[in-house]
Amino acid sequence: MSDMNTKRQALVTGGNKGIGLAIAKALAEADFFVWIGARDKHRGEQAVATLQKAGLDVGLLELDVALEESVYHAAAELSTHISSLDVLVNNAGIAVDMTKAPSEVRMADMKAVYEVNLFGPVRVTQAFLPLLKAANQARIVMMSSGVGSLTLITDPTSIYSTVNLLDYTSSKVALNAVTVSFAKELEPFGIKVNAVEPGHVRTDLNGNTGVLTPEEGAAIAVKMAMLGPDGPTGGFFGSHGRQPW
Repeated sequence: MSDMNTKRQALVTGGNKGIGLAIAKALAEADFFVWIGARDKHRGEQAVATLQKAGLDVGLLELDVALEESVYHAAAELSTHISSLDVLVNNAGIAVDMTKAPSEVRMADMKAVYEVNLFGPVRVTQAFLPLLKAANQARIVMMSSGVGSLTLITDPTSIYSTVNLLDYTSSKVALNAVTVSFAKELEPFGIKVNAVEPGHVRTDLNGNTGVLTPEEGAAIAVKMAMLGPDGPTGGFFGSHGRQPW
């Protein structure tokens, strides 16, 4: 880890498992020093140890995206280690109860989902913005979902129209709007902000019922994290290219 400061720096929230861990691994393999944001220190340390055993440069940043104090403490902590951040992947996300009809969703559960899936990426982006602006053309990736597309969830031929999750779906639709807002503000700084959907990936979130591996799901996020200067900003992308809003 001696060359930590000479490498490009990346932070992946919720990076200790699933798609987040796969993104962290892929970025480290692409020669980034990757900070794994994890709210659970023990699980974060396990993920870091796994990647370090594979010879990758990674570190742990304790970070609970749902807690303002935790996020700003993490940003201050990271600032003592690095002077700029090249990539931020807002990957952390939750689903509380995927069995309830919209009319039965508890408001407390909906607020909990929004705290992580929507307000989390906003507060993390705001807190780490000074480090991102200090980098040369930083990249921000928002981990959205196919259900974040109003076009797809109303298209009877799309798999995404077959689920009706009030809290999770609406949090991702809102996240797509947040992506556009940040993209507009940050474009003059050369910072590109895009939302991605990983496809139907086997993760803890869906009880491992998906069809893609976490590595396959991570690919589009990694691609958007490493966009060149001519790449798009303010868009929504999946493995097959640009997705409809």
